Amino acid sequence: MPPIPFRSTLARLVLLAALLVCWSDAALAQVRVEFHSFNGSFFGSRFPHTFVVFEGTLDSGERVHSNYGFSAKTVSPAVLAGPVAHVVYSEKEKYLKSTNVHFTIDVPDATYRRMMQEVIAWRDAPGKYYDLDTRNCIHFVGRLAELAGIKVDYPHDLLRKPKAWLNHIGDLNPQLHARPIP
Repeated sequence: MPPIPFRSTLARLVLLAALLVCWSDAALAQVRVEFHSFNGSFFGSRFPHTFVVFEGTLDSGERVHSNYGFSAKTVSPAVLAGPVAHVVYSEKEKYLKSTNVHFTIDVPDATYRRMMQEVIAWRDAPGKYYDLDTRNCIHFVGRLAELAGIKVDYPHDLLRKPKAWLNHIGDLNPQLHARPIP
């Protein structure tokens, strides 16, 4: 039978190991939010765009893997004339690698849930909710950023330039350590 000091030390080591395992599981429970822009493509019939990507694990262990952007439901000249029908949609996985990641933040569960409530509110808004100058993808991503504590503004000359706008938001928030994307 080992001496008592050895058993006591062993018991302490086992307890410490158990605490570290519990702490590391809690530390891994987080949701990362990436802020993306897409440059647009004349040949791909895609316009410049911004959206967010959620990735991680909630404290409950639930995995999060989704992305959301806001756009006109149908792209037509009507978009230039005023409010049109809207859609919140997700980018296909294959397109995510061809977009610009401007900055990434970690958010607690409560912030993630509030951000998702906002996504649903924009998705389910009645009527014609998309407006190129007052309620476009930039405004959508800006609102989500505000909920995460990021300082946001909407300079008129950037309202149709998602990449330049996200570069601007990075400049407004030095704590994000965002590098401008040319």
